[in-house]
Amino acid sequence: MKRLVLVGGGHSHVEVLRQLGVRPAAGTDITLVSPARHTSYSGMLPGLVAGHYRYNDSHIDLEYLARFAGARLVRSRARNIDTQRKQLVLTDGATIDYDLLAVDIGSISAPPGAAGDAVTVKPVEKFLPAWNALMQRARAGEPRKILVVGGGAGGVELLLAMQHRLAQPAAPHAVGFVLVSDGDRLLPGLNSGTRKAFHDILSRRGIEVHLNCRVERVESDAAVTTQGKRIAADTVVWATGAHAPAWLRETQLKLDAAGFIATDEHLRSLSHPDIFAAGDCATIEGYAYPKSGVYAVRQGPVLARNLGRALANEPLINYRPQPRALALISSGGQYAVAAYGGLTFKGAWVWRWKDHIDRKFMARYAAPA
Repeated sequence: MKRLVLVGGGHSHVEVLRQLGVRPAAGTDITLVSPARHTSYSGMLPGLVAGHYRYNDSHIDLEYLARFAGARLVRSRARNIDTQRKQLVLTDGATIDYDLLAVDIGSISAPPGAAGDAVTVKPVEKFLPAWNALMQRARAGEPRKILVVGGGAGGVELLLAMQHRLAQPAAPHAVGFVLVSDGDRLLPGLNSGTRKAFHDILSRRGIEVHLNCRVERVESDAAVTTQGKRIAADTVVWATGAHAPAWLRETQLKLDAAGFIATDEHLRSLSHPDIFAAGDCATIEGYAYPKSGVYAVRQGPVLARNLGRALANEPLINYRPQPRALALISSGGQYAVAAYGGLTFKGAWVWRWKDHIDRKFMARYAAPA
C-alpha cells in the first residue's frame, strides 16, 4: 500500500478528495489531516458574516468527503515535515508516515506575532468564534469602534459585511468603523472603476479610511502605526493579505522569499519531488498571481490528477495560472461589484450572480440529503 497524506482541507484538497471518491486510487492508503471537521469556503465568508448564509451553507464537511474518498480524517494540525524519515509531525508530537504528501493549509492573515490582541481572519475556524463573541458584545453596548487592518478586497469586503450585520439587530448604539491600509490606494491590483465604486460605498457608509499607515502594534484602545500615530478603536480585526504559516520555515522544503512553499508547474515542491502543495500556502516559480481562492479552486483538478499520476509513476501535467481572474466583491448587503481586467459591473444582479456561482461550487461537495 502506498501512503498518501493530505495536509489541510483547503479548496484544492476538497477537489482531490472528491475525485478520489469518483475514481479510487487502488492500493493507496489515504489520510487527511485537518484541525477542524468543516472547512470554510472563502467566497462565502463575507456573506456568512453579513448574515446572508448559515454556517452549513458556507462550510464543507471534511468527514463526509474523507469517507467518500476512502480516507481517514485525523483531527490535528501539522507542526513540521520530516523529509528524511518521510513523516508528517503533528502538534501533539505524533507522526504519520507518507510516500506522497500534499499540503493545502491556506495562509494566515497577519505576519506571525504582528497582530497582538487583534482578531485575525485566518485561520477561519478561529475567527468565527471571535466574530460571534464580538456580535454578542455589540448587542451589549460595546464595542464603540472597530478598526480593520487591510485595504485589499478581503479587508474591504469583510468590513462592509461586519457593518451590515451589526446594523441588523439594533444595538444600543451605532458602531463606528475604521479601515487602515499601508498602501497608497485601496484594492490594489483591481481597476480604477472598481476602486472608485468602493471608495464611494465606504464614503456613503461613513467609514473612516487611513492610507499609507502600517500598524505596528495593537493596544486596548488603539492601533499604533509605525509613524507613532494612534488610531482609536476598542476592537481591531486584522485582514491583510496572505502570510505564510510560520511552521513552514521549520521544514527542509524550498520556500519563496515570503515563506510559501515553492513549486513547479506540476504543483510539486522544487526541493522534494514526493511533496506537492497548492492554494495560498504555495507559490509556482516563475509566475506572479494573487493569493486567491479562485486560483486554489483551479489548481484542484490538476493536483488530483498529478497525485494519481505520481502514485502510478506516470508523467505529470502542468498548471499555469490564468493571467486574469474575475473578482466578485460584495458590499455588505446583497449588492456586489465585479471586476475583470479593466471592466467593472455593479448592482444587486452581480450579488445574485456571485451567489449562484458560490452555491454551485458548494453543491459539488455536499453530502447527499
